Amino acid sequence: MAGRSRTRRRSADYAWLITGPLALLAVACAVAFWRDDETWYKAWPAGLLILAVYVVAQLVTFNIVIRRGAFEVTVTEVPLILALYYLPPVMTVVVVTGGVLLLQLWTRLPPVKMWFNVAKSAASICVSLLVVASFPPLDDAGPSTWGVLFAAVAVNLFVQQVCLAGVISVVQSGRAALDLFRASYSNQIISGVNVAVGLLFLIALEENKWSVLLLGILVIALILVLRSFAGFFRQHRTLADVYELTQAVRNESSDSALPDVLLDRVRALMRSEFATLWLAPQERYPEVLLTAQVDNKGLLDVSPMPASIRDHTVREQRPIAVGAQFPETELLRDSLRTARVKDVLLVPLRSGQTTIGTLEVINRVGDARTFRDSDVQVLETIAAHVAVAVENSRLVDRLRHDAYHDRLTGMPNRRRIIDALAESTTVRAEGEVVAVMLFDVDGQRNVNESMGHAAGDKLLAEVAARLRGIAGSGALVGRIGGDEFVVTLRAESIEATIEIATRMRERLRGPMAVGSLTLDVDTAVGVSVYPDHGSDPETLLQRAELAANAAKALPYGVQPFHPALESRAVRRLGIAADLRRALDNDQLEVYFQPKVTLADRHVVGVECLARWVHPAHGEVAPEDFVAVAEHTGQLPRLTEVVLSAGLRRCREWADADRPLSVAVNLSARTLLDSRFPDLVEELLAEHGVGPGQLTFEISEPGMLNDIERVLPTLYRLRDLGVRLSVDDFGTGASSLAYLRQWPVHEVKIDDSFVQGMATDSGDLAIVRAVIGLSREFGLTVVAEGVESELTLGLLEEMGCEIGQGYLFSRPLPYERLEAWLSAQTEPESTPTGEVRRLRAVI
Repeated sequence: MAGRSRTRRRSADYAWLITGPLALLAVACAVAFWRDDETWYKAWPAGLLILAVYVVAQLVTFNIVIRRGAFEVTVTEVPLILALYYLPPVMTVVVVTGGVLLLQLWTRLPPVKMWFNVAKSAASICVSLLVVASFPPLDDAGPSTWGVLFAAVAVNLFVQQVCLAGVISVVQSGRAALDLFRASYSNQIISGVNVAVGLLFLIALEENKWSVLLLGILVIALILVLRSFAGFFRQHRTLADVYELTQAVRNESSDSALPDVLLDRVRALMRSEFATLWLAPQERYPEVLLTAQVDNKGLLDVSPMPASIRDHTVREQRPIAVGAQFPETELLRDSLRTARVKDVLLVPLRSGQTTIGTLEVINRVGDARTFRDSDVQVLETIAAHVAVAVENSRLVDRLRHDAYHDRLTGMPNRRRIIDALAESTTVRAEGEVVAVMLFDVDGQRNVNESMGHAAGDKLLAEVAARLRGIAGSGALVGRIGGDEFVVTLRAESIEATIEIATRMRERLRGPMAVGSLTLDVDTAVGVSVYPDHGSDPETLLQRAELAANAAKALPYGVQPFHPALESRAVRRLGIAADLRRALDNDQLEVYFQPKVTLADRHVVGVECLARWVHPAHGEVAPEDFVAVAEHTGQLPRLTEVVLSAGLRRCREWADADRPLSVAVNLSARTLLDSRFPDLVEELLAEHGVGPGQLTFEISEPGMLNDIERVLPTLYRLRDLGVRLSVDDFGTGASSLAYLRQWPVHEVKIDDSFVQGMATDSGDLAIVRAVIGLSREFGLTVVAEGVESELTLGLLEEMGCEIGQGYLFSRPLPYERLEAWLSAQTEPESTPTGEVRRLRAVI
């Protein structure tokens, strides 16, 4: 890729340091040979014939594959043997130098390479002629002549190898020169065989000049046979290379590492100067453009391929070949000339009907001067495997991404958050903590139920975007549950974390548009930090969630974890099974707290309250086992137990001529059960209690969260004749105007206001307003939490009708309530019957 290390190369112009001395040596030797034989030009007919043979021998090459080795066979040594034997030295230099020059012009090599090859050939033939001149004249084709010619050709080959090694060491490195020598053994063997063939030709010509005709036929036949075998071996080698390349591509599962495996192999297989892989930008994948070049170990991030030809390939969605062998693309060759490119092949990489990129090779090098149709087929085969490899790697990447990210928001999911926390907690920095802040979105369920899940998803996406925007650059933001988001970061301390959480919560609270509505969405934030609250990710997340649940009951909405939260949650979990057994075995007890009229101190009813003494844990707080009942589906059974006990006692009091009404607390979840009114009707009939003697108290905050869904049940209960009371009034977010819409008969002021009204003017004002407006709506007002004579006097003065609290009595079991009624009350006759009146309030 861009920026990868490359082998340091000098400019090719440094080759003149070798070319110059070689040229001087060749010129000096040629001049010396000229002086010895000034009539050398008279041998021009033989020189012209051998020149033609020499040029043909250079053009005709055979590539033969033996096992895993590839060999390039040329027969230039045959005409060289004939030239050394038959031609004068100067004519030999002219033939060899001229033949090489013609070949270099034919292949259109750059001037530096062309003149180096010419100078190298001229110098090497001059050295060979010096070897021949050092022996007696060659008069016959006997064994002594064989030895001289063999030595001359061997020296010629050696000088050429030394020249090549010299120029490579100057331009590249000495190590590359050594590699050249190591790879030259096969060429030396082939040259030895060619020398033997050349000597056979020489012997035949010396015996009979007419043998040239037979030799010509033999040469043509050998050329045809060798070309056939060379084509077969080349095809076999190409198939083997394609197989190896496709195996390497298949084994590479990474999109980023694919070019390293692919491009150098493609360039070598296609014998091109450049091989390029271009991948179009797609979704979260950026554009890729990487190129392998001859003699360059790194990959370039540029390509000489004209962009217009690449665009044409993508548009046509088919392979495009531009060059001398492809007349159908003649119009595109102007683009190649502008880019100084000889020929190109481009094959689109397709995924279904979509082109995701191209595989390109540029400038054919080697024995063939240009690309052919067979090369297009080979590149198409490779491109098909490359396209599959790219799609597979992206599929694996998408699966890996989906496994660690939330599909709706694109944020990291619980698994990714846990992994990130695991990495963070392995490094503990002095003066820093790893903070976990869990944001629980309030009201998302209501949006789902009222506007549909699409609107709920849009709300979550908006929360995610806003949370990502307000989190710092060093924070990791993720979604770990339906409406739960987590932010993890490093902070100075837990106090700093709470400050950050508070600030983020305030910024998150702004109005959010969901469809045509604008909603004010609130969140509860739980905070845990490493190492204070846990040493592993699961524990940190669990404790942050416990803190978030506790934060829902706080006005400021941010709660750090403390051990009491966990012990309470663990305790609740532990009593779930015990609660079921307690309900089945009638181990729960119902207590009764009297309700007294403030004007005349009549005991008019009781509130039924469930109490549970656990055999191991002792007395369990009602909020704990009620919460367990809600989460484990046992709440209907618990409600039925309390309601049945209350109605049974109500019947007993009526039978004893001491009528008392009963009040039972209901959860909003119970009111969501459409079968509940039928159960109430059955129990009233079973115990023979009039519906007017039963009051259901429903918590205001719970009713507000599901008001639209619980209203049908409330109306059915009202139609039965059951009285309905709004419990904990004032603690929710309602206004008093709602009292006109709800089918209720009674308002029960929360004890937090009643207990503070004697000392807090604000609480006093709230109680006064609730009593005044409730009386305007014709509703009975009950004050709970009456604990002092002063509070009782204030309530009586304001016109509150009924009171309930420790001033009168604590909640009592049935037997103690009976004793309290006997000790603290006395019968009094009224127009509606006998009631119990308090003797005194102690």
